[in-house]
Amino acid sequence: MSGQGKVAIVTGAATGIGKAVALALLENGWSVVFTGRRKEVLEAAIAESPKASAGRAIPSDVTDPASVAALFDATVAQLGRVDLVFNNAGTNAQGLPIEDLPFEQWKAVVDTNITGVFLCIKEAFRVMKGQTPRGGRIINNGSISATAPRPNSAPYTASKHAVTGLTKSSSLDGRKYDIACGQIDIGNTLTPMASRMPGGVPQADGSIKPEPTFDVKHVADAVLYMAGLPLEANVQFMTVMATKMPLVGRG
Repeated sequence: MSGQGKVAIVTGAATGIGKAVALALLENGWSVVFTGRRKEVLEAAIAESPKASAGRAIPSDVTDPASVAALFDATVAQLGRVDLVFNNAGTNAQGLPIEDLPFEQWKAVVDTNITGVFLCIKEAFRVMKGQTPRGGRIINNGSISATAPRPNSAPYTASKHAVTGLTKSSSLDGRKYDIACGQIDIGNTLTPMASRMPGGVPQADGSIKPEPTFDVKHVADAVLYMAGLPLEANVQFMTVMATKMPLVGRG
């Protein structure tokens, strides 16, 4: 799993899953660009690692094409290449019936969760196909919402289904450039975004029930495994979730 001499970009790296993965990559010898909107929070995340000297805080807005291009250009300028991109940045909308959902909330989710992933993949292809040695790996954070919706989650669910399509297309189109693309779908890992799970969340039958969670370290370990494979091998899709999460079956 050692990433000695390799360079990764992690989006949404200031908190939660992104921070856990970025710190794990640092611990395993990668040089890591932590990116997100707030530089001071990115720098604080890097400072948590004993290998902070291998981290870089480069702010970006994944919804802005020029900002994403600048992120990749700065990474190459500072670190020489890009071997891994973990597309983790994401947002959600209020849990409202679809007929009551403001258009602005729909658009905010689409702009971050779909367009942001697309823009980062586009720039990753641009860099990876032209570097020596050629190629690299892209891992998209899909969420189990890429497979099954929660009640009143149309924007998030639609965006994560779209990520699956982007993963498949990128996996196919990246072959000729030695670019591997896979997806990790995560269910109820214990981060601020999932903090409400133990207190009860809406179920498909209209009830409110608590759901189990699991340590985010296991997500980081899974991404490390995917990232550590040679480019001739790829984890196309992986699901990591709390064992007793009511996803499989009827609850």
